[in-house]
Amino acid sequence: MKYSAKTIGYWISTASVVFVLATGGVADLLHRAGTAGGMTELGYPTYVMTILGFWKVLGAMAIAAPRFPLVKEWAYAGAFFDLTGGLASHIAHGSAWNHLLYTSLFAVAVVVSWALRPDNRRLGVAVFRGYGRVPELESVAQVRVSPPLHAAA
Repeated sequence: MKYSAKTIGYWISTASVVFVLATGGVADLLHRAGTAGGMTELGYPTYVMTILGFWKVLGAMAIAAPRFPLVKEWAYAGAFFDLTGGLASHIAHGSAWNHLLYTSLFAVAVVVSWALRPDNRRLGVAVFRGYGRVPELESVAQVRVSPPLHAAA
């Protein structure tokens, strides 16, 4: 079976994102000593680990599971916010270069995974008269326009 570069790139980036979210989330939930030390060093209270860990594990499951494209959109956004927020925290704290590098690479992996995801993992959207995206509709032809309220009967 032959796979395209896009498919291979998607699965490599997605596997790394799911792995990082799942293992990081579990480490947060367990309040692993090294993880807790890093959080307090950055100035965060350790209870934040429970919140982040919960959402990281759920995000990993959402990205890995088939279907549920809207949930995937939220999971990708959350992963990107988590990683770029972590990157900003490391920059502000003056952390070692390896923290900046790894956090940056994983944030890029989130974007790559999101951009390369196959159609069956995308949120189907339609454009409605140029006013924005309407995810519930498959095409503009499905839209029923009601008459204006001020029209004479």
